[in-house]
Amino acid sequence: MASSKPGAAPNPYTLDLLKGLNHDTSFARSKSWDEFAGPDAPQMDFVFTVCDNAAAEECPFWPGQPMTAHWGVPDPVKAEGPDAVKRQAFSKTYRMLRSRISIFTSLPLGSLNELALQKHLDEIGKDNAEAAT
Repeated sequence: MASSKPGAAPNPYTLDLLKGLNHDTSFARSKSWDEFAGPDAPQMDFVFTVCDNAAAEECPFWPGQPMTAHWGVPDPVKAEGPDAVKRQAFSKTYRMLRSRISIFTSLPLGSLNELALQKHLDEIGKDNAEAAT
């Protein structure tokens, strides 16, 4: 993930959650989305914005014109309360994103035209947004 205003390091709740789910976090670092918009940026076919605040923020130009969609989720960093409440917010966000990614990877990409694919990408974000509330 990247941000317009990355932090100094990945959030510790994120790292704890991912490690607890046996995900490799050794490569994890905070990065600016500018890193993905420059001439030496990796080729991207899809870009998904996820932060609720990102919908009102202007995104950079993405080289190669990847397909984009907004899959907004509540920002778990804004959760207030005891540690357990904060961890629950991060877990909920993880589950929502994992569900969306699962739906996305199940799409028959080879048999969808660009317009149909864009419609599916937009619907994935809408369908799960209602479950987030």
